[in-house]
Amino acid sequence: MKKKEYEAALEPLQLELNNLAHWLRHAGHRMLVIFEGRDAAGKGGCITPSRKVEPAAGARGRALEADRDRRTQWYFQRYVPHRRPRGEMVLFDRSWYNRAGVEKVMGYCTEAETEAFLQQAPVFEKMLVDDGILLFKYWLATDQAEQEERFAERANDPMKRWKISPIDLKARELYDEYGRAREAMFGATHKKHAPWRVVDFNDQRAGRLN
Repeated sequence: MKKKEYEAALEPLQLELNNLAHWLRHAGHRMLVIFEGRDAAGKGGCITPSRKVEPAAGARGRALEADRDRRTQWYFQRYVPHRRPRGEMVLFDRSWYNRAGVEKVMGYCTEAETEAFLQQAPVFEKMLVDDGILLFKYWLATDQAEQEERFAERANDPMKRWKISPIDLKARELYDEYGRAREAMFGATHKKHAPWRVVDFNDQRAGRLN
């Protein structure tokens, strides 16, 4: 899509975001939106346009740095302070699901810690929902060929090379392992109170898992 076409398509969506923000404030609701997916799936690209309507829309993007204290505190603790006051929303570029993905595959946590997370995440999310938070979880789908194409684009663009990390490069060798981790995550955390919605930009589709 050309830039002008993109901007023309984006403008009404940003207006909808602004209208949503006004509704959240009027109704006193809170919203938490999680964007997950493989590296280069487009998580940041989905969140960045919302910044054009900040702070009026009450939307805040969050991409937390690596957890240096994951062995010394409750795993979900670092995410709790980022819940927004009533009338606002927060959008996570990755989230607590790091534990079910990159931490598991790269060996940054133990199998026991992964299993504990898969049991606790639905309980934690149920607490959020029961407290009145509107929780949405999106998985941005991309196949291996598309991911490689996007990595190549980043490598060839001096303005985007910073996005490629050593972990990204290692993850390319573990594509199948990430796929298995994703399926285990879906199986354990796709719940009625917090379902996963899979977005496939190639097919321009979005839908809940069955």
